[in-house]
Amino acid sequence: MTITLTMKEDCELWAEANHNYSQPSGTEPFEIIRQMPKQLGKGYLRDIEVHPHLWVTIWDCEYHDDVLFKIPESDHPLQFCVYLSGKVIDEYGGQLGEGYTCISGSGVQRQMLSESPKSPRVCVDIHLPPDLLATFFPNETGEIPQQLRLLAKGNDWQILLYPETTTAIQGVAQQIVNCPFQGITKRMYLQGKVLELMALQLAPILSAQDGLQSSPRLKSETIARIHYAREILLSRLENPPTLLELAQIVGVSDRTLRRGFQELFGTTVFRYLTDKRMEWAEQLLRQGNITIAEVAHFVGYSELGRFSTAFKRRFGIMPSGCLFGKKSVSG
Repeated sequence: MTITLTMKEDCELWAEANHNYSQPSGTEPFEIIRQMPKQLGKGYLRDIEVHPHLWVTIWDCEYHDDVLFKIPESDHPLQFCVYLSGKVIDEYGGQLGEGYTCISGSGVQRQMLSESPKSPRVCVDIHLPPDLLATFFPNETGEIPQQLRLLAKGNDWQILLYPETTTAIQGVAQQIVNCPFQGITKRMYLQGKVLELMALQLAPILSAQDGLQSSPRLKSETIARIHYAREILLSRLENPPTLLELAQIVGVSDRTLRRGFQELFGTTVFRYLTDKRMEWAEQLLRQGNITIAEVAHFVGYSELGRFSTAFKRRFGIMPSGCLFGKKSVSG
């Protein structure tokens, strides 16, 4: 059985379950323990502030059923996540758990469906504002290093990365879950382990960008398939296949498709599709003989509000401004 929840409904269930919940004796002043709603499953999570605005959440719970979450478009903090058991799969082919970790960059999270299959979930979830990158990993001028700025997108679409789970990553995550200390020593220990875990997840990305470890080169046949995938997207902007369908059509795995798009075109499949849709929309609006609602429909948007938001994010003006001949302020 699968139950479907909006994020608002999920938050309300958690708030109701913990409205009158008393923290167990011995709970640290920098720690909050929350019970899982009985309607959803059993277990708990622990929120621990290891540094001002730097939190680690430790999940140890199990859902009664498979849960499909309806995630809205929203502002998202910087997040690092490692699953020791359980997994999450989104509709665009991203997988967290069973071999993969996740780094969710800050910025605008796109609307999506995310499924959590029924199974025990033990995970470490780190979340922080992106400006803390300059605190913990500063460059020579005290700013966020160039290699990490892709994680701080502001009002742009966030980036999602899925580094593989290594033995070292598993070991540090397990040490966080089983922290042997109390009091200020616990907080200091966890702060060090949280930074270590972030560094381990970032290591392959930083190595590749520094030229120390170039990513495996794509085979010529794979490159041709990735270009074929791009052509399919361009020909079906108004009704594109899902990432999994597109991967199946061109004969590669969804992971290879994601990696190939990033290497060949410097962007994600979703971002490429959105950009091309907006470029097409701008051309239609500049013609001046069509309504905004018609343009939104032509480029594949059923909701006018989502179309307008995406258009303004891409060009800096609302579709109405473009329709009436105003110049864009950002391209």
